[in-house]
Amino acid sequence: MRNRILILLLLLTFTLSAQEIQVLDLDSRQPLNGVAVYNEDASKTGITDFEGRIDISNFEDEERITFQLLSHVTYSEIKLEIIASGGMVYLVQDPSQLDEVVVSVSKFGQQRRDVPQQIASLTSEDIAFTNPPTAADLLEASGQVYVQKSQLGGGSPLIRGFSTNRLLITVDGVRFNTAIFRGGNVQNVISIDPFSISRTEVILGPGSVVYGSDAVGGVMNFYTKDPKFSFKEGMDISGEVTGRYATASSEKTGHVELNIGMKEWAFLTSVSFSDFDDLKMGKYGPDDYLRLEYVERINGEDVVVTNPDPRVEVPTGYNQINAMQKIRFMPDSNWDFELGLFYTTTSDYPRYDRLYRRRDGELRSAEWYYGPQKWLSGNLQITHKSKSKFYDEGRLTLSYQQFEESRNDRDFGEIILFENDEMVDAFSGGLDFTKKLNKATVFYGLEYVFNKVNSKGKQTNINTGNSVPDVSRYPDGATWKSMAAYSSLQYKLSDDLSFQGGLRYNHILVDALFEGPFYDFPFSEANIDTGALTGSAGFAWQASEILGWKLNFGTAFRAPNVDDVGKIFDSEPGSVVVPNPELEAEYAYNYELGANLNFSEILKIELAGYITQLKDALVRRDFELDGRTEIIYQGELSNVQAIQNAAKAEVYGFEAGLEVNFSEELQLTSQYSITDGFEEDDAGNTNPIRHAAPQFGNSHLVWKQGKLKLDAFAEYNGQFDFEDLAPSQQNNDFLYAKDENGNPFSPKWYTLNLAGQYKVNNALTLNAVLENITNQRYRPYSSGIAAAGTNLIVAASFKF
Repeated sequence: MRNRILILLLLLTFTLSAQEIQVLDLDSRQPLNGVAVYNEDASKTGITDFEGRIDISNFEDEERITFQLLSHVTYSEIKLEIIASGGMVYLVQDPSQLDEVVVSVSKFGQQRRDVPQQIASLTSEDIAFTNPPTAADLLEASGQVYVQKSQLGGGSPLIRGFSTNRLLITVDGVRFNTAIFRGGNVQNVISIDPFSISRTEVILGPGSVVYGSDAVGGVMNFYTKDPKFSFKEGMDISGEVTGRYATASSEKTGHVELNIGMKEWAFLTSVSFSDFDDLKMGKYGPDDYLRLEYVERINGEDVVVTNPDPRVEVPTGYNQINAMQKIRFMPDSNWDFELGLFYTTTSDYPRYDRLYRRRDGELRSAEWYYGPQKWLSGNLQITHKSKSKFYDEGRLTLSYQQFEESRNDRDFGEIILFENDEMVDAFSGGLDFTKKLNKATVFYGLEYVFNKVNSKGKQTNINTGNSVPDVSRYPDGATWKSMAAYSSLQYKLSDDLSFQGGLRYNHILVDALFEGPFYDFPFSEANIDTGALTGSAGFAWQASEILGWKLNFGTAFRAPNVDDVGKIFDSEPGSVVVPNPELEAEYAYNYELGANLNFSEILKIELAGYITQLKDALVRRDFELDGRTEIIYQGELSNVQAIQNAAKAEVYGFEAGLEVNFSEELQLTSQYSITDGFEEDDAGNTNPIRHAAPQFGNSHLVWKQGKLKLDAFAEYNGQFDFEDLAPSQQNNDFLYAKDENGNPFSPKWYTLNLAGQYKVNNALTLNAVLENITNQRYRPYSSGIAAAGTNLIVAASFKF
């Protein structure tokens, strides 16, 4: 009898303990506090505790229980099935709520309203709707990033008057910038696959406290999709297949994604392939952009051929493949291991703007193309949750990246092809921590970055195929090293007032040797050994239900890299840039004031004004090399220039955002940006700054009804007259239209567009976008390629 009683007591204890369940986030496996739990008629209710636990013993076995949390998708399940699956319930984050939390400013999640800096963000849903062909086009869709293109396989972001090596790119928190990012335009961002992105956050303004050198004008953070776990027993397989076609470039894109999820392991594979033909520009606009003729090699000779359709930009086509493999392991809710592997490569792709340059009225180049742009990356992130006195969450990030690129050019009628091949090996390691202390949250970390540059040059006779060594673009074996420590603090002064500030110390070492028969310089090496202390401080104040304020001050720096110190290249016809080993770091000081107005979620207005002062700015200037102001380079007498520390530069601007919710179905949004600035040299002369874009913006009228979503939108751009152009752009007159005086200028332009999406069912989604409906012919500021004319994009996506 006693044994029977003991068994009954044990069974009763087990049954009662099984009534307590735990609710977790599916991706992070962290407990969810405050989840509302109720039955169908809400006669039985409850809320999960800080451990995500709740007792459901008062619910009937066959009763359906609903779990609801604002930031997550609502989920329902039968009680018996919940208990049978181990008493664990997993909720999926709601993509529509992701913009409430930003990661970029501290590398850990923060509420947007508490962050004093301006952040632009795009989710995977935004990306799926706009269907951007490259990551550069993805950024442009935000309406707050301007994009310059020298060729179809390109896209160089401009943010608040800064570009290229004054902007930082990160992928999953790992810096993408390399030691050879230049001051001109770079297209490395196209190596990032839009299909693999879960969200993009752009810090508008300095980000050096967390990210170090180069984060002067902004930081573009791309976060790739995470593998999804299964909350059921066994293996859960899901995926997506997408196909896309665009008429203006005959783009053909295919994408396949496969996710394998288990309780503790998850695997995500993503592969995309795109093929682009020559781009066709619009019909109505300046004739200066037309491609009237181009060069072909016929019977061993360069021949100028008349273009049968001058609106087709010959040659601009290329193709690209992107692959990603991610592996995630979470043995429990405190440990998270994630390995990300990436590989992207393009075909050869033409540098279009160099192919219509003229010398003495004739086309100068027979060939000018980039070799395959390759990016290989592996990064391991280990995240640990802790209740220690040192941190609540810590993350170790180890990364290796390899970048490959090349430049190949041959003058018209010549048989020598000049080739430069570059490869950068980039190693990095970082430790980041966060700790909550009452009303304060502390973020701190360490970082080490090492870049090694391999650079080769050669001349190839295209008739014989014989090659001989030539001067390399960079000193072979040059290195760039960065060591840093940072700390920042977020403090809630009250429910409506938050302060965030931080400091970072960064030490940079650059070493380059100029050895060999091709270097005839008065020096044999360049060594940079410099440190930088940067800081930021800002307030976010919700003054009332309607009005919110943001005030921010930040400093940033950019240390010279190998491109600054040791590059040799022809910057423009008749000029050559040579190494300058005497460079120092440049510093930026940014002041920013923003206001948010919210009228009952019906009308929202965001305003921000800023000014950034750049001291000791690294810019290209005329230079003397051993007393010489001109040298022979690639057979041409060229003016000597070098990167130098100029006196100062200043950028200032204004940004405005508007959102009007007429109803649940109809919404109007708009963005507009104004940027201006100048450079001042040592003589006190001022000139327009090169990377300050014209006024630009967009407006969207979006209607949603059931399975259908429509977006009628306009994009618009202001004008730069001749006197508004920087001297370097005035000299590059072949890029621009001509005014009535024959001077180059960048005309204003607009496009009218219509996009639609229809979700046939949970599996099949159809998309279509009709761009540039009025067939405008335009070329964005500083770009070397005219944009697409009327362009129909159609896409279909199937999930399984």
